[in-house]
Amino acid sequence: MLAATGLPALEMVEATRAAVVGREREAEIVAAALAAGRNLLLEGPPGTGKTTLLRALAAGAGVGLVLVEGNAELTPARLVGHHDPSRVLTEDYRPDNFVPGPLCRAMTTGALLYVEELNRVPEETLNVLLGVLSEREMHIPRYGVVPAAATFRLIAAMNPYDAVGTARVSPALYDRSCRVAMRYQDESTEAAIVTRVAPGPPALVLRAVRAVQMTREHPDLRIGSSVRGAIDTVLVAAELIAVRGEAAVSERTGQDAARTALSGKVTVQEGCPRSVDEIIEEIWIKADPGKR
Repeated sequence: MLAATGLPALEMVEATRAAVVGREREAEIVAAALAAGRNLLLEGPPGTGKTTLLRALAAGAGVGLVLVEGNAELTPARLVGHHDPSRVLTEDYRPDNFVPGPLCRAMTTGALLYVEELNRVPEETLNVLLGVLSEREMHIPRYGVVPAAATFRLIAAMNPYDAVGTARVSPALYDRSCRVAMRYQDESTEAAIVTRVAPGPPALVLRAVRAVQMTREHPDLRIGSSVRGAIDTVLVAAELIAVRGEAAVSERTGQDAARTALSGKVTVQEGCPRSVDEIIEEIWIKADPGKR
């Protein structure tokens, strides 16, 4: 059924089935919330498939997806847009020398605006978003009023596990949005994701996934790896096999691939006397399916 807001929930969900591994429940909830005219806060660590899911949902709805990287440099002007300085010097401020930013483009085209790392965005920029959510229009000085098309939605992502450089999101934003938690998926689903992106020997895929999942619970690591770590491990191992002329993945090659793929994706606890390479090597050994 096509919602009055112009976003078809069923078509959005159908589009995710071919593009996304797992996430059936989240796809249904996000599609329903968007079709109901709600904005969304997706809470979860990086690498949990938020962008992939949203791309599929937008495609199913037939609308665009405008991505914005949330950080301290995302000023209101960068989000909203600005008048071309060179043209202002010769023409003064005119509507036709205004350069739309991602928020303006999403509002006028009825796209989904996806802001990553919302809790890293400056407060003054968050206030702009809050005004748009409240009024569904935006007044731009020397340009005019920009109304939001019926299908425009704000979807913002936050990583609750990394508080460095983040600020608390105001209750007013929560009040005007629905929240969906996006957690890591189980072993079999993550193995299916790796197999789709980086086909490799099943034993290597399973070991890489298990190693990645162990990083999320290891006492010496503050932040573990996403499934991207397993994908990279399999891809690097495949190339190392060819370089070294191996018929299969040796223990040395597996460890080298895991260390290369994972050491930059995890964060060691402060005060830990061990190096990240030592921790990854230990995890890789314990992830061997033959030793479980």
